[in-house]
Amino acid sequence: MSDTKSAPTLDKATRLAAIRAANVQKQVNVTSTASAGAGAAADSRGEAAAVRRTSGAAVAVSADPAQALASPIEIFGLLFLVAVLGAVLVTFALPSGLMTGMSASLLGPEPKAYWYLARSTAFVAYGLLWLSMTLGLMMTNKMARLWPGGPAAFALHEHASILGLAFGLFHALILLGDRYSNYTLAQILVPFAIPGTTTLWVGLGQVSLYLMGIVGLSFFVRSIIGRSVWRIIHILSFIIFGLVLCHGVLSGSDSGTIWAQAIYWVSGGSLLFLLIDRALSSVLTPRRVARPLPAAGVSADSIS
Repeated sequence: MSDTKSAPTLDKATRLAAIRAANVQKQVNVTSTASAGAGAAADSRGEAAAVRRTSGAAVAVSADPAQALASPIEIFGLLFLVAVLGAVLVTFALPSGLMTGMSASLLGPEPKAYWYLARSTAFVAYGLLWLSMTLGLMMTNKMARLWPGGPAAFALHEHASILGLAFGLFHALILLGDRYSNYTLAQILVPFAIPGTTTLWVGLGQVSLYLMGIVGLSFFVRSIIGRSVWRIIHILSFIIFGLVLCHGVLSGSDSGTIWAQAIYWVSGGSLLFLLIDRALSSVLTPRRVARPLPAAGVSADSIS
């Protein structure tokens, strides 16, 4: 009788044990499936983030205006190519009568083209110097963030400075062809060596050309000399602009014209405004002071 009663009890216990084992196995399967799904989702999220970072970097690189700007060497090469093409067009395309007049202006007994080229390139060099300094002050004043952007402003600042040096050197050396002035190479290159009533002011222009060379070449050795030394060298730009302004106003043959005076007033006034704004912003903007770290055993809340 007892054996008959114990048999159903054993069968019931066996079934319950089998059910529990099946439930445990099912939970294990569900957990492993969820883990695999979470891992796959994490992998997909990581891949998506990597794709976003890659695409974002690509967009940033392609949208960086500085990457689209050519190097100074490429710009010089382009200017040289334009000059050659212009000479070819002038030689073959202009009328013979006009060519005769140009030949007389360049090679005649009283050539005037050299003097005109010296005067025109002087204002081009002055304009490039003004543009370079304007962009530099706009970067320090944070105005360049509005336009044209920090990287583009720095690239334009660099190119304008180097091109200004090139046109300033051309302005000085082209005077060797002017037979009225009859300058020698030594007088062109040595400051204050040109005799006359404007010796001082012409000499200041010669000194400014050498200082422009130092500032322009500093762009190419910026990684070698360091940022702090490079910034100190760039302070020379203010001295250079003052010397060039005095050279142009007090020794330039066009200083008495209205248009030349307008150029000097607008350029000098705009740089003075940006310089005053830079000085006021540096004085009025409070500097961030680092809070001291709490001592051992002292909470940060007790310091405040």
